[in-house]
Amino acid sequence: MPEFLDVHGETNKAVRALADAAMRRHGLHLGQDHLLAALWARDGQTPGELAAGAGVSTPAVVKMADRLSAAGLIRRTRDERDSRLVRLWLTESGRALQGPVEEERRRLDEALTAELGPGEKERLVAALRTVRARALALRERDRDADG
Repeated sequence: MPEFLDVHGETNKAVRALADAAMRRHGLHLGQDHLLAALWARDGQTPGELAAGAGVSTPAVVKMADRLSAAGLIRRTRDERDSRLVRLWLTESGRALQGPVEEERRRLDEALTAELGPGEKERLVAALRTVRARALALRERDRDADG
């Protein structure tokens, strides 16, 4: 069996479970923190802009936005210049989550990497970025081949 794929898959499951539990403490589902973070960085984006930035589908962002809106964390408004577009805006409750969520993510990051020696975290992150870039390139190649 391919060692990298096995270790990566097992690690991904364990880390996702921990991250999901951490986000649930703030009333969020895993992934919603990323959508909120994009809005904390630049409020008022469209679902299409958010999807492109996250590398996911627009319908996935719309579904997530439905849940965040129902939870009172974001609101939707029509674009002032193009009424076909909807923009997503943080509510005060959504803005208030920024500090606690970022602190939760920082604590989890530190806990997960606490056993790494000097420089190991930086090398691990760099290696994972290289693998991610390669995976994206392979996915794009496969899309091109499929026509």
